[in-house]
Amino acid sequence: MTTRRDRCTLDALNRLDETEFTRALGDVFEHSPWVAAEVWPERPFADVAALHRSMAGRVLSASRSRRLALLRAHPELAGREAQEGTLTGSSAREQARAGLLALSRDEIARIARLNADYRARFGFPFVIAVGNYTKRGVLREFERRLANDPETEFDICVEQVCEIGLIRLERMLGN
Repeated sequence: MTTRRDRCTLDALNRLDETEFTRALGDVFEHSPWVAAEVWPERPFADVAALHRSMAGRVLSASRSRRLALLRAHPELAGREAQEGTLTGSSAREQARAGLLALSRDEIARIARLNADYRARFGFPFVIAVGNYTKRGVLREFERRLANDPETEFDICVEQVCEIGLIRLERMLGN
């Protein structure tokens, strides 16, 4: 492991016991350490892509209720957790990079309305790999995806969770 708390090498990760492995990767999929724990027996991973395929595969093959719990573990964009400063380090960095932690009063009100409308329609927070979007792009996707049917949107959010996981793994492992 390196001195930075959120970075390590794949080789070091492959050598960790189950507890340490799960601790190191537990928030790659937001507040869902079960994903890391379930892939630990598959070590060693040849590369980040192999690790991600395994982790994403666990998410995609999980029961619907487990995937729903994973979606619900995600914070709302620029929501209560952001306002209170209780986002995970990864979520805070991602939202900040997309400009979602430095919003005008009107933008905050707009996102609050979108968050409320989205949660009322789908029952979970809007999930998007914000690292792949600008603030404008996030808002455009937010509004566009509100028109989706619930099943389509559930599937899109699970795909976005997997994309977020890849971004986080690449950041953590230096790729």
